[in-house]
Amino acid sequence: MFHDGQINAQQGGASASLWLTDSIRRAGPAEDRRDWREKLRDWAEDVELVPDLGQRVGSFTWFRGLATCFGLCAAALYLSPGFHALPGAPQPLMPARQFDEVRSQMIMPLALGADSGRRMGPTDAVQPLRETPERPQIELRAQIGGSDSLGRALARAGVSGGDVATVTSLVAGDTGAGLKPGTPLDIVLGRRPSRDVPRPLDRLSFRARLDLGIEIARAGGVLQVQRTAIHVDETPLRIQGVVGESLYRSARAAGAPPKAIQSFLRVVAQQVDLGSISAGDRYDIVTEYRRADTGDVEVGDLLFAGLHRASGRGIDMLKWTQDGRTQWFEASGVGQRRGVLSAPVAGRMSSSFGMRRHPILGYTRMHAGIDFAAHYGSPIYAATDGVVSYAGRHGGHGNYVRLEHGNGLATGYAHMSRIAASPGQRVRQGQVIGYVGSSGLSTGPHLHYELYRNGRTINPLSVRFTTTSQLAGRELAAFRQRLVQLKSLRIGLPVQVAQKSAAPAAAGK
Repeated sequence: MFHDGQINAQQGGASASLWLTDSIRRAGPAEDRRDWREKLRDWAEDVELVPDLGQRVGSFTWFRGLATCFGLCAAALYLSPGFHALPGAPQPLMPARQFDEVRSQMIMPLALGADSGRRMGPTDAVQPLRETPERPQIELRAQIGGSDSLGRALARAGVSGGDVATVTSLVAGDTGAGLKPGTPLDIVLGRRPSRDVPRPLDRLSFRARLDLGIEIARAGGVLQVQRTAIHVDETPLRIQGVVGESLYRSARAAGAPPKAIQSFLRVVAQQVDLGSISAGDRYDIVTEYRRADTGDVEVGDLLFAGLHRASGRGIDMLKWTQDGRTQWFEASGVGQRRGVLSAPVAGRMSSSFGMRRHPILGYTRMHAGIDFAAHYGSPIYAATDGVVSYAGRHGGHGNYVRLEHGNGLATGYAHMSRIAASPGQRVRQGQVIGYVGSSGLSTGPHLHYELYRNGRTINPLSVRFTTTSQLAGRELAAFRQRLVQLKSLRIGLPVQVAQKSAAPAAAGK
């Protein structure tokens, strides 16, 4: 029999079960069937468990993120396995002699005396050396530097003064004006009797010229020279191509040497504006090119510059020598040099032509030239060809040089520290005629440069020199023959061009 309390409990439980079932049925399957992971993810998005500690500093969220960070760090340190040494099996001891032999084959740090290979243990027959023995020979390679000589390069490499003098005398007739910068020198130094004397030179080999190799060897205690002639094919190189984005890049891609391209651009710039050259124009380059049997090459001067334009006048320029002067001529035989006077010194213009207050005299007067600020001792160049009409002291100008250029034009160069020209001397454009100084009425090193027309000073920046020459007769015929000869070369495969030694005038080299 059941009591009333048990019956009521059972009825109450049945009622609660019916209510829960009814609630689940009313709530629907979507909300109750969600996975607990999705609920946790939604909660984490609302709570922001990993806040940016660089923002909202001092807020509740920031402190909660800081506490989370410290908690994670503490957990990582607590759960770390540690860095204790791993126990190893004990090794049996070995005799000292055997350990000494094995130690040389161990892998040990150099600081702990590591060595390699088998070695002999110390015995009574082994004695320490007083000094280490020298190598019987030393092989090294030196190089000729800029404005260097063979003797200085050998001396830097450790060759004795006597051997340097002997080598210099042996090759004096082969090196000529000197070896080119960058020429390698293969040197072998032999055994010396003591450390107090330099090593003797056993062997030296180098390339004196493209067509000559020299080897100097010691035989019987005496240095002897052996010369080896190298065949050189002196063939002009012709390269043609179409201008793309850049004339320089297109020519380089076609295989033209950088030196030839730079010369080509300088020649073409005298005739047309380089900016007017467009894609589709064709360039034609012929340059001196020497190739030795050893594979070494030597690029010479530019011989011909041609530019055939899609729109506009074409250019055919040939390098030619007339009356001892080499210049560029057009295909018609007309030679012309255009341009303003070249700068007489490498420096900036510090004072212009006109009225100014004199820095020393203190009053305003005419400044009859332009000043160039330059370092003391900088070379001063002739602005164009001329004849020295005066060179010496000239009042307030100090050391002064005046050049006559013809047609009533002359130039003056003042305040020099040293004069490098003499009266009556003929000078070329760019030739050094003196050096910057501060002689005369001057407050510091600079060049005072003047230009005269019919004896009166004028503004040097207002005059342009133009010289023109015309080939005629036999010289014009030889010029045209040379032009046809160069333009008939195969592109990329140069053909031997006969030398014009019999002609009255030769193409410029």
